[in-house]
Amino acid sequence: MKIFEFQVRVRYAETDQMGVVYHGNYAQYFEMGRVEWLRNLGVSYKWMEENGIMLPVVSLSMNYKKPARYDDLLTVKTIFKKQTSVKIEFDYEISNEKGELLTTGNSVLVFVDMKTGRPTLPPTYVTERLMDFVEN
Repeated sequence: MKIFEFQVRVRYAETDQMGVVYHGNYAQYFEMGRVEWLRNLGVSYKWMEENGIMLPVVSLSMNYKKPARYDDLLTVKTIFKKQTSVKIEFDYEISNEKGELLTTGNSVLVFVDMKTGRPTLPPTYVTERLMDFVEN
């Protein structure tokens, strides 16, 4: 499951006066994809936080190719890129119903111990789930 896709319909509140998705909302679409990718792997942000681990974004980049518009049905593709000792990286692609690529992106997140605020190794359960995934 290197790639996870889900669909989201653009809401009116996510657009500007021209009916185009405001650029900042793409980060939310990426987050939704990442959260669901992890959930599909059997890992939830809620579980990690309950176990003292945060996963903040430390790097985010986007490339806008075409605008998404009000009421478009978007497909958000989340692609696992790599996981190092304390970081995990994803690529993203957002397409419209016509299959046109609208936006691409990349994010890097760091596992952080909530008590110390310092980077930490991911919990064993997360590492095992990622290893199972990488090996398959």
